Amino acid sequence: MIFQKIDTQYGLMRRDVEQVCADTLESRQLDNKRVLVVIPDHSRTAPIDMMFDVLYTLLAERADTLDFLIALGTHPPMSESAIYQRVGITAELHRNMYSKARFFNHHWDDPEKLVKVGTIEADEIAAISGGLLQETVDVTINKMVFDYDVIMIVGPVFPHEVVGFSGGNKYLFPGIAGQDIIDLFHWLGALITNQKIIGIQETPVRKVIDMAASFLPIERMCFSLVVNKSRLDGIFISTPEESQSAAAALSEQLHIVYKQHAYNSVLSCAPVMYDDIWTAGKCMYKLEPVVAAGGELIIYAPHIRQVSETHGRIIESIGYHVRDYFLKQMDRFAHVPGGVMAHSTHVRGIGTFEDGVERPRIQVTLATQIPENVCAKINLGYRDPETIVPSEWAGREDEGVLYVEKAGEILYRLKESS
Repeated sequence: MIFQKIDTQYGLMRRDVEQVCADTLESRQLDNKRVLVVIPDHSRTAPIDMMFDVLYTLLAERADTLDFLIALGTHPPMSESAIYQRVGITAELHRNMYSKARFFNHHWDDPEKLVKVGTIEADEIAAISGGLLQETVDVTINKMVFDYDVIMIVGPVFPHEVVGFSGGNKYLFPGIAGQDIIDLFHWLGALITNQKIIGIQETPVRKVIDMAASFLPIERMCFSLVVNKSRLDGIFISTPEESQSAAAALSEQLHIVYKQHAYNSVLSCAPVMYDDIWTAGKCMYKLEPVVAAGGELIIYAPHIRQVSETHGRIIESIGYHVRDYFLKQMDRFAHVPGGVMAHSTHVRGIGTFEDGVERPRIQVTLATQIPENVCAKINLGYRDPETIVPSEWAGREDEGVLYVEKAGEILYRLKESS
């Protein structure tokens, strides 16, 4: 059974969220249970502050333990102040009003904090992927999950370049997973390509994620949120599989914009919640379908100073390339994690690699604080952000110019491809 509230005209008020959460949790056997709430970091638009307060109010007196784990994937750990900002409290409020809550970062690269829960065999991966990938993978996850009776996932659902739509069990894998399963499913998504997978609900990557989650012998429930700009339009509560699927159906209505024609120039403005190209790459993924062949997409992010805090060294050594650049030289790149290669291909986009010559379909340019020589090294274009006046790009769609003020979450498609 799915508990849900939807209002796409005015958006949901706090009292709506309180009601559906209270109705859901009232029927659950949660008294004296140990509850772990998995929440996203700052790179996802969602009212996590409201959800934290609502769930704390409903659960603090019932649950034996009420902890919150940040689903970082391979993102850097959040500071204490950043976590407080994410959940809408201060250190003083934590001590005085929310003292039962404890907060933890996920550490994907620390074997001491991970545990193996199962193995997906190569023939299963081959069957799921239609033969694109045949590789056995151990499924590892943050060992903290075994300290709890119930896992509650709270997070938004948007079109996603690797899995089709985000949300659900994706907050576990890769959210709080180990490197092997993270690399495998990202590379599988890259093999399929962003253009063929983004905005599709039933995908091979989703099947891998749900299969990985099936190894967990712990009760899971999920609060899937559908956010329209800063407004909450829907909340769906059930199992991760059911709630994510229902939320994705609404996301498909709200988060996909259809355009009549492709654009020669696209200015894709990254919000400040993306603090490196690893996350701001979404400004490419969501707009690639509407860039004309030979056109240019500019990721405009004057606040960004680095490619990736976690993976920058590797990315700078391999650069950004189309999928076949790696696929036809896999021996050369065998040492590179699949997740990093996947990111590289998603940012560079569709293209070919024939006879040693790489031909990307479009040009991708960075207008950030990353220096021109670094952009050249990583195989991306460079634009001085000081030379760009965003307002001058607006209202020029008839000229083949598209301006997207806040990119990264809304998917753009050509109408003829719908």
